[in-house]
Amino acid sequence: MSMTELDRRLQARLLETRRAEGDWLRLDDAVLLAALDGSRPLSASERAALQASPLTARRLRSLALARRAQAGAWRGSTGMLRAADSGAAPGALVTDDGAWRLHFVDGPRWRIVLQLDPQSPLAPALLRAGEALRVVDGAGAVLLQGMLDSDGECEGDWPCADAPAVHLQRCGARFSVEPAAADQRD
Repeated sequence: MSMTELDRRLQARLLETRRAEGDWLRLDDAVLLAALDGSRPLSASERAALQASPLTARRLRSLALARRAQAGAWRGSTGMLRAADSGAAPGALVTDDGAWRLHFVDGPRWRIVLQLDPQSPLAPALLRAGEALRVVDGAGAVLLQGMLDSDGECEGDWPCADAPAVHLQRCGARFSVEPAAADQRD
């Protein structure tokens, strides 16, 4: 379940106003940045230090806001099939960051629909930017390319001969959503 904007504001306000006597910055920026980008999760003791130190929690928040504010900060989102192949069409596939959903519509021809979660922190900037996006499979083949409409969706015909579940399984069960101009994949 995603947080509403009001929930986010209340949580941020609590972080900003909470104080602790003798508090100090318990984790350095490198540790906090690694946790933010997912390259290194916090250990149990680091999580405990973060929860015990309002100052450290505020620093984490300011680093997160700075990262989000950087122009062009979003370089892509990755996702994968998370269930064994049953032969049926996959349900909605969600990226690891929760920002995107891929839907597959069966009909005379398969269709692929990319949907931006409107509650995602990425949504306002991506909808304003109006840049072209693409969905690529685990092997790097472009499955969908286009611009988001006003509802945060992009759709097109499924470009592969195989059904989506079969194709994606064959390509490592992974996919990425990225700017169409991306020269490299994360």
